[in-house]
Amino acid sequence: MDKATELDKLKKEMEGNKTLPLMGANLVFGEGNSDCDILFIGEAPGMNEDRERRPFVGRAGQLLRKNIRELGWKENDVYITNIVKRHPPENRDPSQEEIEAYKPYLARQIDIIAPKMIVPLGRFSMNYFLPLAKITRDQGKLFQADTYFILPMLHPAAALRGTTAMNMFEATFKKLPYALKKAIGVPEEVEESQETQKPKKLEDVQAKLFK
Repeated sequence: MDKATELDKLKKEMEGNKTLPLMGANLVFGEGNSDCDILFIGEAPGMNEDRERRPFVGRAGQLLRKNIRELGWKENDVYITNIVKRHPPENRDPSQEEIEAYKPYLARQIDIIAPKMIVPLGRFSMNYFLPLAKITRDQGKLFQADTYFILPMLHPAAALRGTTAMNMFEATFKKLPYALKKAIGVPEEVEESQETQKPKKLEDVQAKLFK
């Protein structure tokens, strides 16, 4: 399967679906390497993302991309998207109805990309995978699904609000290389204390994946 072609087909399908909510805003589908190992998923585009039709390009996005580069990765080594693909007005949180409407498209996007690890950014994205999880309690923990691992972290916009949140965000980001090694089955050569915790099965937190 040509993943880039399949993603382009999915994008065109979304553009043609006039029943989706938030049709007054531009579609921000996602960008990056369609054959990546790691997929970052936020909640919804903001004003800057709506204007540029790209995910994570405002202050929060700059922080995300800076931390990706500081790991020695390139931005086009990963894929970045959101659950809701259009900007909610006044930068409000996406509603549950909006999340439900866009959820099937995210599921298909994940199926096409087939990443080894998914990094939900913030509580809305995390609760897509882990409905009973709490972001401050469960961010930085590694969970295992059937075909990929999940490592939730704070949304970068939350990290910008204070030193404690920023320290938490950056500490979790530094875990990503070790978590990815675990996800792709590469033997680790670091101290246990430097690694992420032992992966938790989704059923341990009574979670289920939504399709």
